[in-house]
Amino acid sequence: MKICSLLPGATEVIAALGLADHLVGISHECDYPPAIRTTPVMIRAVIDQEQMTSPDIDRAVTRAAAEHQSLYTLDEAMFRQAEPDLVITQDLCHVCAVTPSQLHRAIDSLPRRPHVLTLNAAALEDMLSDIERIGEATNTTSAARTFTSELRTRLHNVRKRVSVDQALPSVVCLEWLDPLYAAGHWVPEMVSWAGGRHLLGRAGSQSERITWEQLVAAAPDILIIMPCGFSIERTVREMNRLTSHPDWPRLPAVQHGRVFAVDSGAYFSRPGPRLVDGTEILAALCHPSQFGQIMPAGARCLVTT
Repeated sequence: MKICSLLPGATEVIAALGLADHLVGISHECDYPPAIRTTPVMIRAVIDQEQMTSPDIDRAVTRAAAEHQSLYTLDEAMFRQAEPDLVITQDLCHVCAVTPSQLHRAIDSLPRRPHVLTLNAAALEDMLSDIERIGEATNTTSAARTFTSELRTRLHNVRKRVSVDQALPSVVCLEWLDPLYAAGHWVPEMVSWAGGRHLLGRAGSQSERITWEQLVAAAPDILIIMPCGFSIERTVREMNRLTSHPDWPRLPAVQHGRVFAVDSGAYFSRPGPRLVDGTEILAALCHPSQFGQIMPAGARCLVTT
């Protein structure tokens, strides 16, 4: 079977199911695990986000959404040459993927129509269900069910470990720096599993633009900085957009040194199996006494007291 995965989370699942050698095409964001990095990249970004500021990126995304355009393009010639049997795409964020019209045009140009699996995870259970859907589409149903069972066990183990602490710290997760966005989709669930009380942003819904007044009024015990797709290093580069604001020192999380940057691209912004890793990271940040006061890999404290 020749598989074209246009989603990094799905690519991780394909590899976890032992099918990395079947990949004939991936997106530019598919960077894990290392075994897939030699696979042909079929998606390219229209803009260079590494050279843009957060406000510039937000304006580009807003404009693309208003004009029903995408920030990414498909190499149709490479796609036709690969002749995939299975194409995995998404329907959660139209700006963050090639447009359906472009993908359908490329599919229609193939000599044989592939099976198209469209994923639309907005919650943790959706992500787990999608793993099993990928298993069904690739004839690895048993392996997929075993994998999801292992992931569910890890989630329950996290909840059991943090339940020793009766206090539930309040948490705000920021998905963007300028303007401010509170994380939605699966992130509120992750915080809940990790033993936190999520403030701002709604589970299963799109991330919400918020004001500094809302952030100050929420008064979170813990502030998690997770700009969509950003590494910790990229987040740190733009932290002055938060720290220079006059209301920054008023936040309890700042006053008590509980502001953390996390590797969003790896553990939070992609609906894939590493969301469970992200939940484990959050648990260690919310309940450090249960994790030996050790800063988890994939997180960094940004404020000291």
